[in-house]
Amino acid sequence: MFEAAAGLAEEYASLEAQLAEPATHADLALARRVGRRYFELTPIIRALAEHEHLTADLAAARELAAEDAAFAEEADALASRLTEVEQRLAALLAPRDPHDSADALLEIKSGEGGEESALFAGDLFRMYARYAENRGWKVEVLDAVETDLGGYKSLTVAVKAPGGADADARPYGVLKFEGGVHRVQRVPVTETQGRVHTSAAGVLVMPDLIDDTEVEVDPDDLRIDVYRSSGKGGQGVNTTDSAVRITHLPTGVVVTCQNERSQLQNKASALRILRARLVAHAEEQAAAQASASRRSQVRTVDRSERVRTYNFGENRIADHRVGYKAYNLDQVLAGDLQSVLDALAAADLAARLGADGA
Repeated sequence: MFEAAAGLAEEYASLEAQLAEPATHADLALARRVGRRYFELTPIIRALAEHEHLTADLAAARELAAEDAAFAEEADALASRLTEVEQRLAALLAPRDPHDSADALLEIKSGEGGEESALFAGDLFRMYARYAENRGWKVEVLDAVETDLGGYKSLTVAVKAPGGADADARPYGVLKFEGGVHRVQRVPVTETQGRVHTSAAGVLVMPDLIDDTEVEVDPDDLRIDVYRSSGKGGQGVNTTDSAVRITHLPTGVVVTCQNERSQLQNKASALRILRARLVAHAEEQAAAQASASRRSQVRTVDRSERVRTYNFGENRIADHRVGYKAYNLDQVLAGDLQSVLDALAAADLAARLGADGA
């Protein structure tokens, strides 16, 4: 384990020195890269220092215990703490997604089930918004296409943590397992005979790379179209061509934004989403070329490719990837999502540790 940490202390000290130099902050891209890496290494360096101190204290306590039995109990307590620190270090040093310390963009889209699917997409959005609020994260709606009954055909939101949040507790690293198809089983509000329907909504989670200092996009690779935004009616429909559609020609990735009244604001939001989409696209291609078997996010909204089921009649939530099941669906939809996320994170950590030891 400690072979993997070799050189990290030197790198950390070098980054600290760079952050103290005015020239670093004169270059926005450099300052962001250095700051992010420093932020990522901080918990590892702290854990390594704690491990070093505990190891020394344990050796001293065991030496003294040979002469005075009173130190034996202290040695046992130190050994227990040392084991906990070693487990934490193993998790910190395991291979990880380089974007885990980033904020997140969530795209939620309705699928099979018509209006009921759109209503469920709204339920998912509120679930994530309440969870984010409980974590002290900020949620910003970048684009939304609503339906007449208050659901969403599509919705894109940014989830941002405060500046002082721990590197291993940032939105993307926590929420990335939510990507996939979510299936709901319930009696829709549009159902007149009380029959249970099954519908689905898709979730895509991407790291939020806010500006082009992190992901370069060649303007010549873009086709930008403007048009009049559409809505569910009333005063919310714009009367000017403020909606923006951006097509990335080399990949065919298309992003639309129409939430803001300003064409410039919609263009900025669309570019922000496009950068995140391009990162996801590149990683998906790399995984396919390497024949990777990692648990991927499902891009199609088909009920047969589900990652989770929400059964309202039984108040049950089930995640099919890790066999998680609980009967507190009402609480989960109210934002109490942590137990589900913990189960997914634990399975992911076990897989990463297994891959590291293979």
